[in-house]
Amino acid sequence: MGEKNPIIQLKGITKRFGTKVLANDDVTMDIYPGEVLSLLGENGSGKTTLLNMLSGIYYPDSGEIYVRGERVSIRSPHDAYLLGICMIHQHFKLVEVFSATENVVLGLQENGKMDLKKAAARIREICEEYGFEVNPDQKVYDMTVSQKQTLEIVKALYRGADILILDEPTAVLTPQETEKLFTVIRNMQKSGKTIIIITHKLQEVLEISDRVAVLRKGRYIATVPTAEATEQSLTEMMVGGKVELNIDRPEPKNPELRIHVAHLTCQNSDHLDALKDVSFDAYSGEILGIAGISGCGQKELLESIAGLQKIEPGGEIVYYAPGGEAESLVGKSPKKIRKMGVALSFVPEDRLGMGLVGGMGMTGNMMLKEYSHGLSPVADQKPSKRLAEQIRDELGVVTPSISTPVRMLSGGNVQKVLVGRELSSAPTVLMTAYAVRGLDINTSYVIYRLLNEQKEKGVAVIFVGEDLDVLLALSDRILVLCGGRVSGLLDARTATKEDVGYLMTNLPKAQEGWNA
Repeated sequence: MGEKNPIIQLKGITKRFGTKVLANDDVTMDIYPGEVLSLLGENGSGKTTLLNMLSGIYYPDSGEIYVRGERVSIRSPHDAYLLGICMIHQHFKLVEVFSATENVVLGLQENGKMDLKKAAARIREICEEYGFEVNPDQKVYDMTVSQKQTLEIVKALYRGADILILDEPTAVLTPQETEKLFTVIRNMQKSGKTIIIITHKLQEVLEISDRVAVLRKGRYIATVPTAEATEQSLTEMMVGGKVELNIDRPEPKNPELRIHVAHLTCQNSDHLDALKDVSFDAYSGEILGIAGISGCGQKELLESIAGLQKIEPGGEIVYYAPGGEAESLVGKSPKKIRKMGVALSFVPEDRLGMGLVGGMGMTGNMMLKEYSHGLSPVADQKPSKRLAEQIRDELGVVTPSISTPVRMLSGGNVQKVLVGRELSSAPTVLMTAYAVRGLDINTSYVIYRLLNEQKEKGVAVIFVGEDLDVLLALSDRILVLCGGRVSGLLDARTATKEDVGYLMTNLPKAQEGWNA
């Protein structure tokens, strides 16, 4: 990259939130035209904040930004668009009831009446040029997660972006969808586009990027050529020390049936079948991985077992307590399930909407789990405060204080609070949905270790994950969902990532060995 002039230069960029949170501290770095740059760092290291300043979401407290050699002031996303910069966020900015074309042209200034046919033709040209698959007439509510992400990128290119920032772009994609995205990224790079990727998946960093920039605690550490990097070296740059990157998988000891699910069918909020005739067993002392494209029923499956979803007649969910006594969970509320002595710990997909109260601090959110156990009208905060401090210290939660509202924390730190609280309740059955989503690699491995500790204590762990490499390394068996149905049950020790990916999309392939 040395023979080129930087397309973006960040000089001394500093950003604070309040008086205690220093998100970016004097960051200086260069980004070159036509490169794929990955930005790495632990949770709370300032990655998203830094790129939000480049895309006009935040404005730096001090420092300078240069684009194509000119000093610029980016005070809004519109300013960023005028400079050819667009950020594709994890949560898409699309109108569900609009078509792809209507979403692309929404908000654009046009002379005279908007010509949707002309816009659709231009969208097809973009798709043909870069290898996208977008139907200009398709409604967003009919699209998969991958299609919505593709539409966001097409929207950016339609508006003239030549610097694209992708925030965790593969978080909910299958291996096949990820490979398609990487093909598109390479095609965009060939046409001269500059792509910046925020991700925690080191294997993908090594596969797709030209250089890797690392932040640690808000400060810029270094940028290295990807060809000279390894997972180990990048992790050590992020955390500033040696880290073990091995996922243990102890053999299940004396497994006993804990949860029996048979012919489970339930509907989602749109009154459509989210799960259809699902049957499986979960055993003590094992980790049962659940794989599937986002929206294939993983959320509803865990919520059904936890008593949060109404199931259709004919379905069975039976809990077998240690010692063998069987109790049906069907029709019982979460409170009744707890009173039965069934310990279900649930880390939901929606952290702030369902798992935590954003306006409360860590202490208050710890109390939510235990409030119904008190005998006094005045809550005793001391145990919850001790637990909050323990989770903060053990999982490295970055927060000004344990009383700071959790909505003020980064997404990864919110996840640490939630996972720590659920693991602390000494469950018999532990269900986790995306327990490491948005977490840096160091903290993710801490969570994997904690899950294995629960397994070795005889807990039945049901683990919904999106990283298939982790699912295959951590799980004993993997249940694969496709369209709300069970498409296979695999032995995780012998299955491959391709096996799981095919079952997730229900692509034709020989079925031998796909029912462990």
